[in-house]
Amino acid sequence: MAAGQRGDGVCMDSVRSVPMPNRARPLARPFRRAGRGRCAHAEDREPTRLAEREAHLWYVSPEQISDLDLLRACQEVLAPEEEQRRQQFFFPRDRHQHLVTRALVRTTLSRYAPVDPGAWRFRTNRSGRPEIVRTAGVPPLRFNVSHAPGLVALGVALETDIGVDVENTERRGQTREVAERFFSTAEAEALGELPPEEQRARFFDLWTLKESYVKARGMGLSIPLEQFSFHLEPGQPIRISFDSRLEDDPDAWQFAQYAPTSSHRIAVAIRRGKGPDYRIATLPTVPRTDSGFAGR
Repeated sequence: MAAGQRGDGVCMDSVRSVPMPNRARPLARPFRRAGRGRCAHAEDREPTRLAEREAHLWYVSPEQISDLDLLRACQEVLAPEEEQRRQQFFFPRDRHQHLVTRALVRTTLSRYAPVDPGAWRFRTNRSGRPEIVRTAGVPPLRFNVSHAPGLVALGVALETDIGVDVENTERRGQTREVAERFFSTAEAEALGELPPEEQRARFFDLWTLKESYVKARGMGLSIPLEQFSFHLEPGQPIRISFDSRLEDDPDAWQFAQYAPTSSHRIAVAIRRGKGPDYRIATLPTVPRTDSGFAGR
């Protein structure tokens, strides 16, 4: 997502599940071209289960989704207001990304509960974060979705706050100026002390982390970005600290970063409380060449 922009919450399934450390590192296995497929109903597959203290991070490249039958099937699961929103985008690439994003949310949630993708209903909290309208028989799923040119990412957990942000590191923009305006003093100073060739990558590390935390809190821009700082030290877990104006417990949060492509960064924030770290399974998702989708 571009600086200052928020993501909204596809007909895809996973290739594999890989536990990842807290620091950024490339994910293996590139995307492969999508073939023909359909949006399977909830009863067509075994449910995906979240173990205790586990979260799932799904991601997909919209550019790989080109089969017309698959796209029509994805469009069929959208709610009328989602389709109306899609039609409001001027550029075809933006309409396509909106379709993939909304269908990713719906079909992925249907992996965890006996609900058809088109039947999910959502509401927004006071700050605009989408949440599931709870119904009987549906587990207490929490999710957060983010998109940037070339990638859509979705985090899913049970009962706890989760935030996800993805950025395209090749987008244009003056990163130092953004950092000086929005980052904490400590973050901006640490960024300026790095060699010039390392500053852009560190900027996106910090920006995605800050966005993921704000999104996990579900309070939008009401949380000033300069009131909390991230500390990135080689070989150490990602740490957060708060100044006196922001009441929160740094020990209650867990953060992780990933580099699924050479031009994307993903950050995940999870409110872990006082327990041990969550295991985060990363799940690249691509359609199969036959009907249905590749399962875990």
